[in-house]
Amino acid sequence: MTTLLGHILARCDELKASDVHLAWDEKPRYRIQGRLLPDSDSAALKRDAVDSLAMELGLFTLPKGCPDGTERIRYVLMKEGAIDGVLTAANGSRFRFNVFCEAERHAVALRRLPSGFRSLEELSLPRRIGDFTECRDGLVIVTGPTGSGKSTTLATLIDSINRTRAAHIITIEDPVEYVHRSALSLVRQRQIGRDAKSFNDALVEAMRQDPDVLLVGEIRNLDAIRTALRAAETGHLVFTTLHAGDCAGAIERIISVFPADEQSGARHQLALVLRGIVAQHLLADDKGLNRHPAAEILVNTAAVANLIATGRTAQIYSQIETGAAYGMRTLEQSLAELVVSGRIGENTAYAASRNPQMLKTRLTRK
Repeated sequence: MTTLLGHILARCDELKASDVHLAWDEKPRYRIQGRLLPDSDSAALKRDAVDSLAMELGLFTLPKGCPDGTERIRYVLMKEGAIDGVLTAANGSRFRFNVFCEAERHAVALRRLPSGFRSLEELSLPRRIGDFTECRDGLVIVTGPTGSGKSTTLATLIDSINRTRAAHIITIEDPVEYVHRSALSLVRQRQIGRDAKSFNDALVEAMRQDPDVLLVGEIRNLDAIRTALRAAETGHLVFTTLHAGDCAGAIERIISVFPADEQSGARHQLALVLRGIVAQHLLADDKGLNRHPAAEILVNTAAVANLIATGRTAQIYSQIETGAAYGMRTLEQSLAELVVSGRIGENTAYAASRNPQMLKTRLTRK
């Protein structure tokens, strides 16, 4: 590892930043508590420096000793436009990276990966989310925008199963973010590009490997969604992520991928296998010093399943609103709790809300 790359990674640890962005003629920018800030102690990076960093990072994606490694990386970047990978710094910190082309220039985005697992309580997430780990089959979805902590939540749930259940867990990720060591469970972690061609291929292969629990980093296309639903339907517990703003949006995101003539059947299948959805957001306090999670939780009760199967997704919000006995809560309920406890301001809560009028009602009650 070169001195420059080592310095950038060490600086990320020092600043407790979640992400680093590198580009020509710009200072390194670090995301600290959600804010992207230039490093005042660093000089702007020259073109050659960024190009060298891009090639160095790309080499982490190739087998050790690969001949013509740099030329191979240049070819892949020219053909594909981007490369994903993971590296470990000298101090043991792990980083996910993406090297990409932008206007015929190279640029780099790195994300610092937490070194250990935290409990739901330490993450300030509701305990009800942990109940999904007790399911023996079905589909559990964690959704939210980029950087909302989806991977961290899933890692916590997988770690809980690993420590408490004698199961075979297979994770399928791009790339592997959290490293799980087999405990009571047997854990196998497969990385797209390194161990399998695609999420769907890895899912199909996993079905032949006697799994009890499957973690799929993201179901991105129709084939992967179909296979994930089939896995959940045939006795496996499947955890996955989606990019959607709320629980109802996650349902519609899945259904919309299917051709129109298959959507009715997909709704019935999803209604049968879904166990729950967690839609989470990370919100900064007024001083920008800390971020706090807000989580909407949907539990697939008989009433919810009926709404999914019959296409009445718009009515699911009211089921969540009245479903406290099942551990459900809306995003607005979560936001109101954060405001009342003083962890975030009202303006932040309203900016994140999907139903500002309901949030206003909640805050008035409190």
